[in-house]
Amino acid sequence: MMNIPDSSNPRVVIIGGGFAGVAIAQKLKNKAFQVVLLDKHNYHNFQPLMYQVATGGLESGSIAYPMRKIIKEHREAFFRMTLVEQIDTENKKVITDIGTIYYDYLVIATGSTNNYFGNKEIEKNSMVMKTIPEALNLRSLILENFELALQTNDMNERKALMNFVIVGAGPTGVELAGALAEMKNAVFPKDYPDLDISMMEINLVQGSDNILDAMSKKSSKAAEKFLKDLGVKIHLKTIVTNYDGKKIETKGGLSFDTHAVIWSAGVKGAPIEGMPQTLDRASRIRVNEFNQVEGFTDVFALGDVAAMYGEKYQYGHPMMAQPAIQQGNLLAENLERLTKKQSLKKFIYNDKGSMATIGRNKAVVDLPKLHFNGVFAWFVWMFVHLFSLIGFKNKTLVFWSWVYNYFVFDRESRVIIRPYRKNRDIKPQDN
Repeated sequence: MMNIPDSSNPRVVIIGGGFAGVAIAQKLKNKAFQVVLLDKHNYHNFQPLMYQVATGGLESGSIAYPMRKIIKEHREAFFRMTLVEQIDTENKKVITDIGTIYYDYLVIATGSTNNYFGNKEIEKNSMVMKTIPEALNLRSLILENFELALQTNDMNERKALMNFVIVGAGPTGVELAGALAEMKNAVFPKDYPDLDISMMEINLVQGSDNILDAMSKKSSKAAEKFLKDLGVKIHLKTIVTNYDGKKIETKGGLSFDTHAVIWSAGVKGAPIEGMPQTLDRASRIRVNEFNQVEGFTDVFALGDVAAMYGEKYQYGHPMMAQPAIQQGNLLAENLERLTKKQSLKKFIYNDKGSMATIGRNKAVVDLPKLHFNGVFAWFVWMFVHLFSLIGFKNKTLVFWSWVYNYFVFDRESRVIIRPYRKNRDIKPQDN
């Protein structure tokens, strides 16, 4: 058994310390519940800024916040760092690699994982950045590619090492492409004066006919222009079919020699073994308007792993932070209502808009009744992200990093903490 004390209060077990899990844990602070938060990491990471860690703009500690610090002032809350292996709903218990824990109410907030659409070669050879370790791996790969490019006299190999292909032009892909383009224009020429930086390419590949598909046409076109002005090559209506670690192939015959493919083309829910087969086509758990898992009154799913269908959201809510946070906040209130035998409140998503940054002084913002881009949008993007970070220290670190980077055109965190190669045999030629 997991070493959690017994309580006279109902026990709420929350699996996952992402936006949804943290939101409900914070809202249940000092309520008449025992809260047990489980996650395989001992920190909450702020995923929207992960690409800045990958490109050296921020240190990883700037976007991570300790789980125990989040709940330290809660009267009856516990955190355990563990990997959840299985859920036994019949006996109301969660089985983990450090023991078993029983629950009165279970909240599944495991978020999402990368969707490779069944392509094992792409999964094996491409890079992703859903977690901080993955972002650090990508940062090492980017920098190591340049170090290797310096050491080879084979121009084709050098070009492949300096060719970065980003698959998927959602916010993650667009923001990463913009950051890499800024590094090409302002950072790498100073770091590698003996390397022809003009050989570096940033290719953004998108299967549909627009980038930022989920945003307005105006924002999509503005973002496309910003990227092209920065030197990013955009390939629309292009479906990637394979990547073997050296060459990426597409359905239309277009191919690239590259040692750096970053996959941001899709995500799917991350359910846990033992849940009934109530998954949709994106591996999300089907829930009702109260976030209750179909067939249960004591098991809930929140955020990216939850599929709540409605008239306005026929494919479920967008897999972003805001729906997760709002669902977590409401569920905390509904759990109190459950214990008081009151009727539950239905979840109604308040769409506050979406945004993406494409680099210095360039961003696009979609509000419910207003769409704008450029410098003002960039300031709005910065304010919203700073405000959303957990902890005063993190807010301060990120703010001063942005100020420094803005005025000196630099990215201080260009260090290879741990060398990283992924399934590749790349050796520099002897001079």
